[in-house]
Amino acid sequence: MSEKLKPEIGSITWCDLTVPNAEEVKDFYAKVVGWIPEGLSVGDYDDFTMVAPESGKVAAGICHARGSNANLPAQWLIYITVEDVDDSAKSCVKLGGRVIIEPKNMVGYGRYCVIQDPAGAVCALFKPE
Repeated sequence: MSEKLKPEIGSITWCDLTVPNAEEVKDFYAKVVGWIPEGLSVGDYDDFTMVAPESGKVAAGICHARGSNANLPAQWLIYITVEDVDDSAKSCVKLGGRVIIEPKNMVGYGRYCVIQDPAGAVCALFKPE
């Protein structure tokens, strides 16, 4: 049995889109890009994983701006792998950035937070389980 591969520190390991109406936008990307949307229950609604049609691999996510994503603007959000999410969030603040979503666990995936750098750009920091 092979070990689960962990992404390299500093690599962009995921991206998702947060929008007010993920239902509508997932259909847009299904038609424009060819992705196949699959519902992902997050309680009383579904967000979506978008599957590449040739490989069957999950390519991205499309999420509603609800719950923990409620404070995010409509945007594509990259996730950058870090050694320690909490330490990186503290460094962000010390260096003039701000934390938009405090560090928290994503059950089954790892720990993440969303930050804004001093120039206003937004990204997520992520450490896999």
